[in-house]
Amino acid sequence: MSNNDIMKKLRVAMKFTDDDIVAVLKLADFNVSKTELSAIFRAEDHPNFKPCGDQILRNFLNGLIIYKRGPREKKSTKDTK
Repeated sequence: MSNNDIMKKLRVAMKFTDDDIVAVLKLADFNVSKTELSAIFRAEDHPNFKPCGDQILRNFLNGLIIYKRGPREKKSTKDTK
C-alpha cells in the first residue's frame, strides 16, 4: 500500500475536505497548497499525479494527533524540591 493510498483512506475515514487536510498539516507546521494536495489524490495514470512522500504523510499523522488530542503540554524544566 502506497502513501497515496493511506492518505486517501484516511481522508475518507475522517470525512476530511481538502481544507481540513491543509489545516491538519498546518498544525504540524507543514504548509501544502490545495493544488499539491489534489495531485496526491489523483489516479496514478493521471498526468498531474504526484506520489505522496514520507514527509507529507508523517506531518499529516503528527498534525492529526494534535487535531484529535490537542497540543502537547510543555514540561516544566524546574525541579520541585
